[in-house]
Amino acid sequence: MKSLLWLVFSLAIAANALLNLTSFDGVERVLLSVCTGTVAIGAGVGLWMTRRREA
Repeated sequence: MKSLLWLVFSLAIAANALLNLTSFDGVERVLLSVCTGTVAIGAGVGLWMTRRREA
């Protein structure tokens, strides 16, 4: 589970970074950036929720 979350998180960050190098403009760029950002935040929250809790 954690390895899948790490993979999704890494791919979302990479996709978001690569969007700046593409020729998408305007609304397309914003929508793709919001989608990849939401996926990255979701995967990050999932990783945070599955961390080991030490007292």
